[in-house]
Amino acid sequence: MFTGIVAAIGRITSITPLGAEADSGVRLQIHAGALPLADVALGDSIAINGACMTVTKKSADGFTVDVSRESLNRTVGLDAEGEVNLEKALTLAERLGGHLVSGHVDGLGAVTHFAPVGESWKLDILTPAALARYFAYKGSVVVNGVSLTVNNVADGADGCTLSINLIPHTIAATTLKHLKPGTRVNLEVDLIARYVERMLSSMAPSR
Repeated sequence: MFTGIVAAIGRITSITPLGAEADSGVRLQIHAGALPLADVALGDSIAINGACMTVTKKSADGFTVDVSRESLNRTVGLDAEGEVNLEKALTLAERLGGHLVSGHVDGLGAVTHFAPVGESWKLDILTPAALARYFAYKGSVVVNGVSLTVNNVADGADGCTLSINLIPHTIAATTLKHLKPGTRVNLEVDLIARYVERMLSSMAPSR
């Protein structure tokens, strides 16, 4: 489990194919940036742009993960060198500063608007229609591993558009500063919303 509070900006420094087949995954070498690694052991989980990955090797300033083709097909930002948001798995001794996050990407959204408004930034994301029912005004969403509050939900034929306000700290402490219209992003819906939907569907009268 994670909180969606990014601990550091790291960087994918190398990508090595794990095989020659089309369905082969890749091995990523990650420079951890300011993320402390002293308490990280082999087999631990670290969220990379919101996707939970397992540490397979560790060095003084970075770590290695293997990413399956299935994960590559369902995420963005793990197939090219560049900056990534990093968060170590949550412990019971830490504050839950964001919200409960599983690190499992539910779908991909597309940025439709990203521009400054006063001291903050307004971010609009078009989400897949299949995920629209999970979003609500003042609810939570994870965008590239960052826990954010939804300020508005506008339903449409192609899905729904989420409007989000980003404060200067979020811009400075995450890779969201690099977003622009057309950029695809990893989305994770609120965990509680997922369970509520399941419970309500099981209560529906059979026909």
